[in-house]
Amino acid sequence: MVPKNDAAETPAQTGIGPVVSSAHLAGASCPALSEMEFALTMANNAFQRWIMRCMTAAGMPGLSPLEVLIVHLVHHRDRPKTLADICLVLNIEDTHLANYAIKKLAAQKLVTVGRKGKEKTVAITGKGAQFCIRYGEIRDVLLVRAAHQMGHDPADLSRLAALLRNLSGVYDQATRAAAVL
Repeated sequence: MVPKNDAAETPAQTGIGPVVSSAHLAGASCPALSEMEFALTMANNAFQRWIMRCMTAAGMPGLSPLEVLIVHLVHHRDRPKTLADICLVLNIEDTHLANYAIKKLAAQKLVTVGRKGKEKTVAITGKGAQFCIRYGEIRDVLLVRAAHQMGHDPADLSRLAALLRNLSGVYDQATRAAAVL
């Protein structure tokens, strides 16, 4: 993570406040949550740009962020995935978005579509696996190396990932509650 500087002033000490995109939301009882939401928005946008550019560098331009995520998930453990599993793992509520992405991936011969009973299955092709492997090589050189050079501790990254997974559950629960208001 970011090295701690004990001499750094807190936002309250500088009179600036937390870095947020919506001050009216940061004024609530937990401004840190608004700060995290703004950071998450920036990280999500940067991540989506990264995965599209990395896949382009791997030789497969034109894929959307969702298509890149799906092709990597389908390649994971080299076994077919059901549409339901893809949506569950990637937390996709609208299955038609995943379905459309899968059709585009199949048209580019990165995945194949089949059936297991009544369920749609998706499997990686040799071509799709090659692009995933090349993506991983580029990722190691450009992203992993930079994260190491910046001193990001893998244990801190794991703790951050666990926190974000936990918060996704909080947001999902709040979403369900808001749907019945």
